[in-house]
Amino acid sequence: MAQRTIQLDQEKLSCSICLQLLKLPVTIPCGHSYCMDCIKNYWDEKETHSCPQCREIFTPQPVLVKNTMLAELLEDLKKAEHLTASPDHAYAGPGDVACSGRKRKASKSCLVCMAFYCEHHLQPHYNVAPIKRHKIIKATSKLQENICPRHDEEMKIFCRTDQQCVCCLCLMDEHKDHVTVSPAAERAEKQKRLGRNRQKFLQRIQEREKDVKMLHRRGEAINLSADKAFRECDKAFKDLISLIEKKSSEGKQKIRSKQKSEQNRVKELQEKIEQEIRDLRRRPTSLQILQKDWKHVQIHLIQIHENFSSHLSASTNVPTCNNLTLQYFENVTASVSQTRDKVKALLSDEWPKISVGTTKADILLPQGEPKTRDEFLKYSCQITLDPNTA
Repeated sequence: MAQRTIQLDQEKLSCSICLQLLKLPVTIPCGHSYCMDCIKNYWDEKETHSCPQCREIFTPQPVLVKNTMLAELLEDLKKAEHLTASPDHAYAGPGDVACSGRKRKASKSCLVCMAFYCEHHLQPHYNVAPIKRHKIIKATSKLQENICPRHDEEMKIFCRTDQQCVCCLCLMDEHKDHVTVSPAAERAEKQKRLGRNRQKFLQRIQEREKDVKMLHRRGEAINLSADKAFRECDKAFKDLISLIEKKSSEGKQKIRSKQKSEQNRVKELQEKIEQEIRDLRRRPTSLQILQKDWKHVQIHLIQIHENFSSHLSASTNVPTCNNLTLQYFENVTASVSQTRDKVKALLSDEWPKISVGTTKADILLPQGEPKTRDEFLKYSCQITLDPNTA
């Protein structure tokens, strides 16, 4: 019946936020009680100050004061719970060290007696003079590890030569002339080493974190550089394409213009030759008439002969197809082909340089500051000073 009452009291005196017994209980204006830390954290996470149970809102935030009556009641409850606790709790369970010769849970070990004691049976080590100087440690199941397996003595000495704990008899025998210290001194030394190693690890972590930040900045710089190169490369090739298209258009216009002028020239020559043919066709007829009536035209024979000779000479001045030289466009095709070949050769020679330039964007891990002479010599260089200004 008494235990049920305690359990009931525990439920009534529990915080509705953490569901544990109230710790430093406080009561807010609505009458509900909470742990001071619980209600503070609850209000810090909310925009308004309200009761978690009844939702009443308080403006401004109430001042939290310890509820003395509840605190005393909780203390009485803890004492009552300790007094009414089951005696089974004092017995050793799985994994616990039992008091020597008994089933109760041991709390301490004596390195001299090599035994385990609960608080009750340990009292003589506090009160009896001969055993007051025994070394008491926290109960551990590995107590036997402190006993020398050869001499059944406590190992109070650490041999640095063999890196192991030994007893006094071992020190007089096989560990004679070895470097020895107390386990406490060795432990302190190792703790110092561990501290130094830990410091080195922390320093190394900081250095590598700096390296990561530097690599991050280099990665951003590479991206910016690549974007800039992409834009400039795109603009350069667009300008090159635009120039080629412009020259292509100009070349086509010149070809068409020259084609038109040559066609006009051919047409003009063709018309002259056709006119000459018409003129020449009329001459035989005139000559035939003159041959029939030559007796009546003897007076003008010489004049006619001269006119005919002059017309014949004039007709022979018109160039014939054999003598006509036409300007064709093989030289244009040859020039364009040569230009194409030069551009291709130029790109073939320069493109590997562009490719090599892109592959040289290597990432070099940042190196630590030089400390030794050899490390400093890596950055040495020859300098020449001007005597007049040095």
